Amino acid sequence: MFKIGEKISYPMHGAGVIVGIEEQIILDQKRSYYVLRISHGDMKVMVPVANSVEVGVRYIIDESKLQAVLEVLSSESTPMEGNWNKRSRENMDKLKTGDLCLVAEVVRNLMRNDRKKKLSTGEKKILGTAIGLLVSEMVLVREMTAKEAQDLIETSVFAEAS
Repeated sequence: MFKIGEKISYPMHGAGVIVGIEEQIILDQKRSYYVLRISHGDMKVMVPVANSVEVGVRYIIDESKLQAVLEVLSSESTPMEGNWNKRSRENMDKLKTGDLCLVAEVVRNLMRNDRKKKLSTGEKKILGTAIGLLVSEMVLVREMTAKEAQDLIETSVFAEAS
């Protein structure tokens, strides 16, 4: 069980700090929830304690894992599916894993594609979500601002863009 004050990541929502643990009665069942304040933006999320591990809640990454994420961002782009529908599904599946290296792959590939040929509205939304996931965790790991994290992402992606 996680504790108040711990920094955790919740897939598809981002990383934040547990600011409370509350009990709520929903559909006549009393359940405990982590109250998670996401590190950037003004969002609080309630995560069911009972299945938090099953849904992928984990402690935030450390500096060495962040270095691996930055390496993914600056590495060569990987081929993406030509069909936009399949490509979007593949990218969303990567985001849902909560694995920041896979999230970084999505960010790198979509940011570079956007420079070559503007992304569709759907892909822009996926890119925005992916960047938000990276930023939320980077802010906590390095104690930097969201702007500094976004700048670091962009610098990494375009440092050796292929």
